[in-house]
Amino acid sequence: MTRRRFQTFDDPSHRKGPERAAALRAALREAGLDGFVVPRADEHQSEYVPAQAERLAWLTGFTGSAGTAIVLTDRAALFVDGRYTLQAPDQVDTGTFAVVPIAATTPEAWLAEALQPGAVLGYDPWLHTPDGVARLERAATKAGASLRPVAASPVDAAWAGRPKPPAGAVAAHPLDLSGEEAAHKLGRIRAALAEAGIDALVISDPHNLAWAFNLRGADIGHTPLALGYALLPREGRARLFLTSPALTPEARAALAPLADVAPRAEFAESLGAEARGRIRLDAATGAAALKEIVAGAGAVADVGPDPITAMKAVKNAAEIAGTRAAHHRDGLAVTRFLAWLDAAAARGDLGEIAAVEALEDFRAEGGLLRDVSFPTISGSGPNGAIVHYRVTRATDRIVREGELFLIDSGAQYADGTTDITRTVAVGAPSPEMRDRFTRVLKGHLAIGRAVFPEGTTGAQIDALARVPLWQAGLDFDHGTGHGVGAFLSVHEGPQRIAKTGTVALKAGMILSNEPGYYKANAYGIRIENLILVEPRPIPGGERPMLGFETLTLAPYDRRLIATDLLDAGEIAWLDAYHAHLREVLGPDLDAGTRAWLERATRPLG
Repeated sequence: MTRRRFQTFDDPSHRKGPERAAALRAALREAGLDGFVVPRADEHQSEYVPAQAERLAWLTGFTGSAGTAIVLTDRAALFVDGRYTLQAPDQVDTGTFAVVPIAATTPEAWLAEALQPGAVLGYDPWLHTPDGVARLERAATKAGASLRPVAASPVDAAWAGRPKPPAGAVAAHPLDLSGEEAAHKLGRIRAALAEAGIDALVISDPHNLAWAFNLRGADIGHTPLALGYALLPREGRARLFLTSPALTPEARAALAPLADVAPRAEFAESLGAEARGRIRLDAATGAAALKEIVAGAGAVADVGPDPITAMKAVKNAAEIAGTRAAHHRDGLAVTRFLAWLDAAAARGDLGEIAAVEALEDFRAEGGLLRDVSFPTISGSGPNGAIVHYRVTRATDRIVREGELFLIDSGAQYADGTTDITRTVAVGAPSPEMRDRFTRVLKGHLAIGRAVFPEGTTGAQIDALARVPLWQAGLDFDHGTGHGVGAFLSVHEGPQRIAKTGTVALKAGMILSNEPGYYKANAYGIRIENLILVEPRPIPGGERPMLGFETLTLAPYDRRLIATDLLDAGEIAWLDAYHAHLREVLGPDLDAGTRAWLERATRPLG
């Protein structure tokens, strides 16, 4: 029997822009609106959303994880960030939607110019944060227009055959993997609320709900979440409002001493009835609708950070041990795949989809695989230059001689979450390819080898990855690293290594280290490991210092390394890392893969 795969390769766009934009405009006329804002969001501002919330993809054909469409009576635009400036025009009917890089023009700036005086712009208050609504309000006011919330989304009215809400099973996350009882976590959260003078917390982020109550779900792909909300009073019993009623007996028993469970449909009414005093709403994931409900009940809507987010980011000993075990398992799978890839690519008939399926098979054979942690980016040649490229049957491309192949993938295991990118040469790489790869590698090593004082932010570290590229007049248009959860989201805040990374890194945080370089219509290069922030005491030092443990276990492609661009310390680190791979992975590999690993990790020095 063929096992179920976690990825599909159908083209979701089908160039439906004109007819779907027309259907939306008809719904807008019915609602008395002159325009509507369609963010890539669900009620929780999630990165991965259930099928029924894929409104942006349905309307435009764009499948990226972030973006906003605005449809007016006479024009429409899709706004994307630097990750998607190549992908979006390929997926969208640009005669219907102008693709606008946010770096050039924000949605609010565009609205201020495009809205006509007296126009009414609609929005769904469940799909925007209060801060987002305030920005739209300012843009509408500047144009002499008005902003109106809608009770029922006109997109949903226009969307024939919209999928039903998810109903995945909700299971307990065991103590040996969570490392902390839910009751103790709730005590820590309540203490934080008391310190801030907050009477209750609305948990609107499903990741935070999963962590706080030690639950894992199956309501969306790639992240083990149960969608819903929780109302956690500073004193008294918590209430959970879950989209799915399918709690396992173990989950019900674990929740019984902690919280009452009710259907998601009852949440808004219950919040309105129970809101008293000062209610904390998460600034990042709390919908504007929640603020209106709380204010309507006479309570104070305190919009700020959910304290769970910072707690969840610092992994405990059990979570770290599970993550290390997951990376060992994943390293074996990826190494087997890379050995297989060398032989398969040399035949000249390997496609991008076949590579995705092979890597998933290698991971499944290792056991404990629950899902991939995001759709695998499998890009050969020019497709590798599309930062978040997602292969479809229409775009599937053969991996050709003389090209680079980029594969960015991850797994959700019961004990941890992984994310790794390797770029490999097919045949002999050009001198330019080796130069660019080595510059990316130097930035990657600068992050991995960094030692820094406590209190250092991701923004302060980000430049280390870019300096070797800057020296050649090059750069990349995405962050260098994102936070990663423990059998939760592969993209977790608040920690990140980026120009906008304002949060101080702390021991126990896990991040990615993934600089890149992308030559449009030619090739892409990205190198990614996951790294764990750890104490790094310096003998004779005067301040507490931190550094990174590299968690990911898989070789770099030696064929792409220009050793003349590396210094002695960089070569020593690479040789030590490769020796470590031979030591920890070699005994668990078959003889053929072990021999390949020996060749692939020969010392550079």
